[in-house]
Amino acid sequence: MTSLVEIEAAIKNLSENEIRHLSEWIQAYLAEQWDQQLEMDFNAGKLDQLIAKAEADITNNQVKDLHAVLRNL
Repeated sequence: MTSLVEIEAAIKNLSENEIRHLSEWIQAYLAEQWDQQLEMDFNAGKLDQLIAKAEADITNNQVKDLHAVLRNL
């Protein structure tokens, strides 16, 4: 198996364009992993309480406009 040190050394030998392409691939890979984890958590019911809270807040008109929230940051 290739070690992290070997991978880092190999990356240093890539062109800037190749490094940018690798970076884009890694970001896409991480996004895919995130999506898969989120789907597994959803299917396992781990998000049920958060969903119920959000639905209750919407029903009770206790949701703030996103633009208003971001302006207050």
